[in-house]
Amino acid sequence: MPLTMAPAGETRRIIRVGGNQDVRRHLENLGFVAGSNITLISQISGNVIVNVKESRVAISKEMANKIVV
Repeated sequence: MPLTMAPAGETRRIIRVGGNQDVRRHLENLGFVAGSNITLISQISGNVIVNVKESRVAISKEMANKIVV
């Protein structure tokens, strides 16, 4: 399921990161790599706040839909 459909506060494992090569590279630089754990903190006005690799990161809903957990 896409990250945007995951319940808040639950830790999930990233299965795959989609999108074109530039998008995948950008998300990888932020810490979104397959096999790592991620926690959805909240969704506010279309943006998603997640905890990945001990850091909180805000990404757009479009980016979050490319991350499969």
